[in-house]
Amino acid sequence: ATLSGPRHGGAGEALLNLVEDADRLGADAAVERWLGHDRPLPGFGHPLYPEGDPRAEALLADVETDGCMSRLGEAVLGATGARPNIDFALAAITRQLHLPPDAPFRLFALGRSVGSAAHAVEQVVSNRLIRPRARYDGPVGI
Repeated sequence: ATLSGPRHGGAGEALLNLVEDADRLGADAAVERWLGHDRPLPGFGHPLYPEGDPRAEALLADVETDGCMSRLGEAVLGATGARPNIDFALAAITRQLHLPPDAPFRLFALGRSVGSAAHAVEQVVSNRLIRPRARYDGPVGI
């Protein structure tokens, strides 16, 4: 349940920095700059969802991404083949709703907390330890 480091809690802030770079330098140049520093591109790709993060797809279906974020998504897809993940979707919501810069972290933490509470309740009700080891493969947007 970690919420620190560049792949979890820090991804939203790093992505907003990448979006600022894309706004200032252009999407292609920003992506090239980040990749040139051998940094993972925050907000894109996910090891469990190589074909695209269904959580991001569900959220982005109802979010209007601004032009800069759309161009950034296209530039990353063209350069790496990586698709937006949940961190990208949370940053898009943050920008659309003019939320504070720490909103992606807070939204991610809230979702993680709800999921952890649900697992705890499930363990108590089933009276056994649950160790989820699965990939969601159901419908998107339900």
